[in-house]
Amino acid sequence: MKAKLGQNFLINKKIAKKEVEYASINIHDTVLEIGPGQGILTYFLASKAKKVIAVEIDKKLVEKLTKTLPENVELINDDILNIDLKNLPKFNKVVSNLPFQISSPFTFKLLKYDFELAILIYQKEFADRMVARPKTSSYSRLSVNVYYYANCEILECVSKSYFRPQPKVDSRIIKLIPRRNPAFNVDDEKFFFDLTKNLFNFRRKKIGTILNYLYDFEYKDIPLIGKRVEELTPEQIGDLSNYLYRMLC
Repeated sequence: MKAKLGQNFLINKKIAKKEVEYASINIHDTVLEIGPGQGILTYFLASKAKKVIAVEIDKKLVEKLTKTLPENVELINDDILNIDLKNLPKFNKVVSNLPFQISSPFTFKLLKYDFELAILIYQKEFADRMVARPKTSSYSRLSVNVYYYANCEILECVSKSYFRPQPKVDSRIIKLIPRRNPAFNVDDEKFFFDLTKNLFNFRRKKIGTILNYLYDFEYKDIPLIGKRVEELTPEQIGDLSNYLYRMLC
């Protein structure tokens, strides 16, 4: 295992089988898997799906898997973060035990792609932040952005003992279903995402103080200036973004 690749291999076949069942994989599906590792999930996917696109960064693992994987698995030796998902064969589902260190960048990348459903294993803390609601300690930029793009649900807990090498914390199986349209309307997505990031960077400060720091202007007429970002719903952050965008841009 190369620590820099974040490899913690799933060794429990029951969990791998459950992932396939949660995704309702059938003969019409083309499935993307990130980090097949030793192939425990890949074989279950291949037995149900029309095709599996497995992207693995570790060349040695690719060489090993190439000898044993079924013909309906296309194995790609590359870093998924360097790949434009639109350049892959068209897939409609994603089922993966993600390398934990790419959880955030891959999730944001995937949410901008047109897919039907994803079943993904994340470490507990990350999964909790994905589904967190306002006024909770886990509520974050990630919570808001995921909510904007998709419906997200924790399906079950996965013990750290089901991985080798064993990570320090347990994991969660997450179900992601993209929304047909974003959860709410924003005038400019880039402005909204940048504002959300900045607000959570100063999550303990009140909105008015943050805006004064960011834009060097006092916003006395905004009803939310006395609150902190962790108190705002995603929709309220969207409204604030629209107000500021119209004023500043």
